[in-house]
Amino acid sequence: MAAVAGGRVSGRISALLGAAGATRAVYTALRKRPPGGAVLWERKNYAGRLVNLHAGLATATGTALAAVTAPGLPARTRAAGALAVLAAGGCGAYDDVFGASDPRRGFRAHLSALRQKEVTSGAVKLFGIGAAGLAAGALLKERPADKMLAGVVIAGSAHLVNLLDVRPGRAAGAVLAVGAPGLLRHGPAGTLSAAPMGAAAAVLGDDLGERTMIGDAGAHALGAALGLAIVTGNGRRGLAVHAAGLIAAAAAGDRVSRAAAAL
Repeated sequence: MAAVAGGRVSGRISALLGAAGATRAVYTALRKRPPGGAVLWERKNYAGRLVNLHAGLATATGTALAAVTAPGLPARTRAAGALAVLAAGGCGAYDDVFGASDPRRGFRAHLSALRQKEVTSGAVKLFGIGAAGLAAGALLKERPADKMLAGVVIAGSAHLVNLLDVRPGRAAGAVLAVGAPGLLRHGPAGTLSAAPMGAAAAVLGDDLGERTMIGDAGAHALGAALGLAIVTGNGRRGLAVHAAGLIAAAAAGDRVSRAAAAL
């Protein structure tokens, strides 16, 4: 029994430290040689200060690597983690780069553009992350209803963290706060909670110092990883409760973002 408990703890520590180390390494490498040139990954933040977006790609990469390599996870869980986190991070990065000048925000605006036969970067993000969430949910759950709920939780968690990314440290801080209770859970949920926490902690100082921002890439990847932890730690009733809460948060998206900005 002690050996099993020790294995659980070591798995969480491995995921936490592995994600932090990988995130920091990728972040440092991107600062030295950003793909496509530095200008592509530079943005002005809410205060008009020039920051980079390297933390987004770094946290997405670090979280995915930790989810894939942490000890004690079943193969299907590793596959679901890689799929959900990398797809969320990739779609977020696409929106970071190609949607920077698009003032449209929210599901309604992007769906309205789609009805006009215009595929916005936000629509790519919406459907890409949704599809990846459903595919990951199908890997983690057996029954159709559970697969659907799992997909909603994964995609909804990704969207929620992105809603909070309105000021320095808000999204990364939320990941640490929400993920912390998950560390106490048995099984894969504990390890999957540790991965995004390690990645978020690795860039929190630079985020708060307004040298970088996690952007859509980081927010969606970290949120998807938290969603995976929720899915692996809950049955149908828990999934339904979380899904309902996440749908409500998405419907009140502007108010959630304003509340986060006011903190």
